[in-house]
Amino acid sequence: MQVIDPATEFDRSLTKVLVHEGGYSNHKQDPGGATMRGVTQRVYDEFRLSQGLGTQSVKQIADAELKLIYRKKYWNEIKGDKLASGVSYVVFDGAVNSGVAQSVKWLQRALQELGLYQGAIDGNLGQGTLLALSGVNDNDSLIARVCARRMAFLKALRTFGTFGKGWTARVAGVRAVGQAWASGSVGPEISYVAGGDAKAFLSDAKAAPVLAVADGATGSGIGSGGLAATLQQVQDQLSPLSYSSALIGKVVGGLIILGAVLTIGGLAYRWYAKRKKDRLLDALDIPVEA
Repeated sequence: MQVIDPATEFDRSLTKVLVHEGGYSNHKQDPGGATMRGVTQRVYDEFRLSQGLGTQSVKQIADAELKLIYRKKYWNEIKGDKLASGVSYVVFDGAVNSGVAQSVKWLQRALQELGLYQGAIDGNLGQGTLLALSGVNDNDSLIARVCARRMAFLKALRTFGTFGKGWTARVAGVRAVGQAWASGSVGPEISYVAGGDAKAFLSDAKAAPVLAVADGATGSGIGSGGLAATLQQVQDQLSPLSYSSALIGKVVGGLIILGAVLTIGGLAYRWYAKRKKDRLLDALDIPVEA
């Protein structure tokens, strides 16, 4: 693993993060609410109270406070000083935007895809994850996979339609800078894109398809088939009465067709809904049931 200067790595990573975060925002669809340079009012209140200070508007946050919050709440939590150059920045930026646990999950999934990690996808950057990172010999590939996992997550949020353009630009910039740093170069300049600073949390995930709807349709189809069988018995008993028998025969035929349509349609929709649900859960790093 590349040996880096922890102080330098944090400072230059924070500089890039602050470009993406911009200034003050309070978009009604942003779950972060009132936010100044990436720090939400809630986080700022918690920090001030922990320091024995009274709360105040996040708009008044001082540079020293900002830097301390970023180091303690995000950089230290992802063990940034122990990560390779470039990788630390990518995980750091993800943690600021979507929370530490979520960003670490993207890292763990990427390591899993590379066959280096077999542990739980739990968002905890422990010894198992650090051991897996020590086996990485291509940080460019690792960073690309982390960013791909991040984009899949963002697209699975209800707010992607509102903030997707900004998020996409942000992740593209993070990937470019991270890969450049991993290879020892300076990396490209990045710029703020509106919407990229909106918080992206699991709480805003899209709703998964409800499989009960498909099961209900399939059950109705089976039920129609049972009713058709009963009417078939009635038809047999009324066979001497040709008119009644013919009428029941038409009803039986209709029920059989309806039952087939409902059963096949229900099964087909269930297959589609199950695939869509599994893809959504995978993008959100939620275990998919067998």
